[in-house]
Amino acid sequence: MLSIYTDDHYMKEALKEAQKAYDAGEVPVGAVVVCNKQIIARAHNLTERLCDVTAHAEMQAITAAANAIGGKYLNDCTLYVTIEPCAMCAGALYWSQVGKVVYGAGDDKKGYTTISDALMHPKTIIEKGIMAEESTDLMQRFFRERRRT
Repeated sequence: MLSIYTDDHYMKEALKEAQKAYDAGEVPVGAVVVCNKQIIARAHNLTERLCDVTAHAEMQAITAAANAIGGKYLNDCTLYVTIEPCAMCAGALYWSQVGKVVYGAGDDKKGYTTISDALMHPKTIIEKGIMAEESTDLMQRFFRERRRT
């Protein structure tokens, strides 16, 4: 029997969130947090809407997930995010002690790995490249359209 509970399944959900950001004129990054095979948080970038540079998808997802489980530590959770987290988000993920981070496309300019892999908690499992092409395509389309206007 095939399980729908795959990394691709959850990344598709994160991509739906990224599309919401795109549609709202936000940089298209989406995230979901999964615990016990259930999505407990959904988020996308809200930096323009909230006029808040810290309102990244990951930050919104961490807050929503902590509220959902009633605690600040996300040890038993997995964050799926369409683009590699930045240093700020990696720091927040470190402090939340998230169990696993799965991201789509890398970010050669602002991704946390441009600074140090050690920004993530040492017990956090990192998996990258899940649906990277789809994540990259959405991001490139967003910035291509912005350059035309």
